[in-house]
Amino acid sequence: MAARRPQRRPVVELYERIVEAIRRGTYPPGSTLPAEPELAADLGVSRPALREALILLQEDGVITVRRGVGRTVNARPARRGFERLQPVEQLLGGDGVVVRPLVRAVEEPTDLVMQHLPVPGRCEIRFWESAVAVDGVPSCLVEEWCVPDAALAAVDPALPGALIAAGAQPRTMLHAVTALHLPLSGTSSLTATVLGRRRGEVLGRSADTPVVLITQVVSVESTPLIAAKYALPSGAPGIPVRQSR
Repeated sequence: MAARRPQRRPVVELYERIVEAIRRGTYPPGSTLPAEPELAADLGVSRPALREALILLQEDGVITVRRGVGRTVNARPARRGFERLQPVEQLLGGDGVVVRPLVRAVEEPTDLVMQHLPVPGRCEIRFWESAVAVDGVPSCLVEEWCVPDAALAAVDPALPGALIAAGAQPRTMLHAVTALHLPLSGTSSLTATVLGRRRGEVLGRSADTPVVLITQVVSVESTPLIAAKYALPSGAPGIPVRQSR
């Protein structure tokens, strides 16, 4: 008796049908997919089934979903993500990324900062807060802290001046530091949470909006320099992470 061939799950079959339609040019790269009712009718499937396949396509970088724009077929392979240390404005990619400085201040470190940076409790450190928009849609809230100037200068004398000069520019702290081409490394942790009232006001979203919170520490060799939080609400562009073994 012949062995029964394993069957693909229906959502995977639908996924493959859409990918094949993209390859054939039915939905060419750069185009916007039809609205859900029209696309479901074209494919002869239910909207819930279609929605599941579209979620997978977005996760795999085949399409990009943006509020007010719709589902767009990606013209290029998925960009590099957290496997390479780079500023969040580059991670989010594209010419439509704009950083809006919200806070550029000097303050005493919080307990969170002291968990990640080697700073005493009563010192002064830089704190930057920035909102990052993609194609006009607020997509990420960035909070960054760095070690005091003396510690920065011990790593590279140009670091304090680079941050002072960048403070008035539409860029993140990490962007200013990476411009010096130091041997940086980073560690990150991801948490699922909600946006909260204050962050929601900044991004124009409700306080209970689901959010991925990334906490990152950037170091030069064994010396931590920057601690950062990135709040990415639902609907923000995906950031890929490539893995291998």
